[in-house]
Amino acid sequence: MPRHFHDAEELLPPATLTRRALSIIYDGLISIAVLLVTSWVYTMAAGAMTGWDEYQRKAEAGELGGSPGLTFMSFLVLYLFFAYFWTRIGQTLGMQVWRVRIENLDGTPVSWTQALLRYVTASAVVFLALLGGYYLGVVTLLISIPAIFALFTPINGLSVTDRVSGSVVVQVPKPEKR
Repeated sequence: MPRHFHDAEELLPPATLTRRALSIIYDGLISIAVLLVTSWVYTMAAGAMTGWDEYQRKAEAGELGGSPGLTFMSFLVLYLFFAYFWTRIGQTLGMQVWRVRIENLDGTPVSWTQALLRYVTASAVVFLALLGGYYLGVVTLLISIPAIFALFTPINGLSVTDRVSGSVVVQVPKPEKR
């Protein structure tokens, strides 16, 4: 029997845009730290496999451009980071601070598949918006900001990522004082 965060009859209110945005910013800062560690581990492994002298020579010559391996590892590590928290307790660290949680409509945690759908949807929209801004200029980036906002802005309580993953982001009530 699946674990429930709350009684199935209890309906928690959808999280507000402000709480969602603040938790995204908080988790974004944590993601930077996770990516720094991932990049360091990848660099150490690449340097050890290539040989430190050869790796240093390539770095100084500018031959270490964009690495598909590092991109894939970064994407995978961030997915595992977010999915672990979403599937276990429904909250990342930023979501805990701002008291929001991802769950299914019946109050159960999301599955790894739902977490993947949620992560890929958010990543795709942000990537396309940033790519458009990079190639087409600042004006396009400014135009694409509403697309990023629409990704996370709830309409009738559900954002695009909520609809794709079949989950909801709810506001967690304050704990009762003892």
